[in-house]
Amino acid sequence: MSEFAWDTETVKEPEVQEHDELEARQPDEPEVRERSVPAAPAETLALSADDFSALEERILRAVNLVKRERQARVAIEERAAKAESQLREQAPLTEQLQNEVNALRAERDQVRQRMERLLGQLDSLEL
Repeated sequence: MSEFAWDTETVKEPEVQEHDELEARQPDEPEVRERSVPAAPAETLALSADDFSALEERILRAVNLVKRERQARVAIEERAAKAESQLREQAPLTEQLQNEVNALRAERDQVRQRMERLLGQLDSLEL
């Protein structure tokens, strides 16, 4: 019985507020209210329960999807952090290898120049 009294109080307060708001907004116009509280047959209630169940399933699927996506994001962030760490570890080695390659290219150019000079000297001896 107290629930019924509570429900009535809850319904009455918004009506009073709506009435005050209508008077404040439109003091000269007659009040027009459209309140429809359909008396639902049992079939409609069963359909509503089915709709509610379907909505509940969709919400659960959405929650599970969000959980999976969050787990995937955490896993990807961990992989990215690991890759960045490896990159930082490899950076000095990469720089060292690049310096070695540059040194070897310079040495190759020197050897090529020396070989060209030797071949030039051999060509001049044969003439």
